[in-house]
Amino acid sequence: MQLRRVVITGLGVLSPAGNDLQTVWSNLKEGNSTSDVITHFDASKFKTHFACEVKNFDASSFLEVKEIRHLDLFSQYAMYVAREAIADSSLNLPEEDLTRIGVIWGSGMGGIKSYEDDMRDYFTSDGIPRFNPFLIPKVITNIAAGHISIAYGLRGVNLTTTSACATSAHSISEAFNYIRLGKANVIITGGSEAPITQCGVGGFNAMHALSTRNDSPKTASRPFSKSRDGFVLGEGAACLVLEDLEHAEARGAHIYAEVVGIGLSADAYHITAPDPQGKGAELVMSLALEEAGVKPEQVDYINTHGTSTPLGDIAEVRAIEHVFGEHTYNGLSLSSTKSVTGHMMGAAGAFEALATVLAIEHQTVPPTINHQPDDIDEAFDERIDFTFNQARQRAISYALTNSFGFGGHNVSILLKKY
Repeated sequence: MQLRRVVITGLGVLSPAGNDLQTVWSNLKEGNSTSDVITHFDASKFKTHFACEVKNFDASSFLEVKEIRHLDLFSQYAMYVAREAIADSSLNLPEEDLTRIGVIWGSGMGGIKSYEDDMRDYFTSDGIPRFNPFLIPKVITNIAAGHISIAYGLRGVNLTTTSACATSAHSISEAFNYIRLGKANVIITGGSEAPITQCGVGGFNAMHALSTRNDSPKTASRPFSKSRDGFVLGEGAACLVLEDLEHAEARGAHIYAEVVGIGLSADAYHITAPDPQGKGAELVMSLALEEAGVKPEQVDYINTHGTSTPLGDIAEVRAIEHVFGEHTYNGLSLSSTKSVTGHMMGAAGAFEALATVLAIEHQTVPPTINHQPDDIDEAFDERIDFTFNQARQRAISYALTNSFGFGGHNVSILLKKY
């Protein structure tokens, strides 16, 4: 069968860098750090006191009070960005065949805050098991996809992916495949995460995964710098409307970019550490290029996974060097938007795909911030362009975005300027 072409026609975002596309792009381009002292709870006794939180989010601006009580924050975030992306796409849903529009959503941790709250209430009560009747529907990771489909009457494919930090990149992968196989006209896809809780911060602290730079939270996320000491926890959501090209053209939709290749792999190495040589990352980038029929030297920009962890950054760069060879040092731009937003966990893949789409749209590489000239990591070739501290305008025809998750889950998405 002939595979369909898949394009992106709508974007919605809620992130530490802003709650709309214009604000997000401005903060990414200007390199404005969003890390600050945690306000969601008192973190003063934790090893890490800071995170990248969503700001000025008011669920009552688009949800009824009764609905809010029944939705964990990660589902509220999902509903917000889905609404924004559908509006941005200019889809006229009453005129569409809603059996051909689906939702593929992702969350790595689901309703962790709701679970944490009910467990705290139970263990500090008189021991009589009194639980919120909406606890289970608030906690389960698939529920956000269900809420989106119910809200808009979308009766096509409806499912959820969960693969830690690669979660919403896997959602995009599934959406891409469903559409190109002709099983859907449109899919609302992305991911949402609200992990900045006592359990979330405490758990990652126990793993020694988070930065503990409490004296300078604004500069704590510093991918590819020698002094990096762990990632900064983030939260939020991002939504992309993926659409069959012919369907998009027939309705005169604005097309942001085309999805042309996706690679999927496993490290098969360790539950939290990457393969030191980046073999899984190397494989997914190679597979994405192969699927698209694109040569390594045609890629202009990679939005790296770039978490700011000592091992992860090195493994990813080694993988890039293996795949791109001399092009790594001559014409390829890299950057990590996590330096601005922190690590949005299950929402990271979708947010970074959205950020990469905006980079293509504006023909500008957003910077990797918080790097000092005397903080060079000898593990990296000095010729590599990490786009440190300053955005750079340049031609971007093809761009990759990488997502790697605990458990060794790897995704690489190749986007093309339309």
